[in-house]
Amino acid sequence: MIRLWGRVSSINVRKVLWTLQEVAVPFERIDAGLAYGVVDSADYGAKNPNRLVPLLEDGDCVLWESNTIVRYLCARHAPALYPQELRARFDAERWMDWQQTTFNRAGSPAFLQLVRTPPEQRQPAVIDASRAAMAPLLAMLDTHLASRPWVGGEAFGMADIPIACDVHRWWALPQPQPHAPHVRRWFDRILARPATRGVLDLPLT
Repeated sequence: MIRLWGRVSSINVRKVLWTLQEVAVPFERIDAGLAYGVVDSADYGAKNPNRLVPLLEDGDCVLWESNTIVRYLCARHAPALYPQELRARFDAERWMDWQQTTFNRAGSPAFLQLVRTPPEQRQPAVIDASRAAMAPLLAMLDTHLASRPWVGGEAFGMADIPIACDVHRWWALPQPQPHAPHVRRWFDRILARPATRGVLDLPLT
């Protein structure tokens, strides 16, 4: 039995939860992080010295870092989602790294302000800066998806998962929606996937 540690409100946990549902393997999820605690325990720290979520246990294989876990699950349990051809694999890897290092960092400040900060404590300048940082990145993604149905090319694959989780979070914020028709077409196809239930249909918290 695979065990996933982490609260569903975490975007990084959502990536892994969705992937587990895509690859259709039995798993157990244990709430951890923020109000749930757990991450400060000695046992958890021994498994994940970062004391963050998610954490995945698959037998004696213990992994942290959400995108790495997504890659592992696809490679082990759903090879069709993990590109076998080298150039295609690293194209997908590139987009997954972009999500974690660029896309997520641009959008997170607005999310934290609009969802996790009381209205009287919000900083409009932080929200505006986040929106300004996200605009060219969404345009870049829209241009990329203009010539292909999925992030990695002709088939749904591992790169679609983390990027779609970020797009979901951005578009669910109480703010005007950007004009990104190719991203919208792609995201609508994402939402039609049964494995996104319980992940991309949840409110932001």
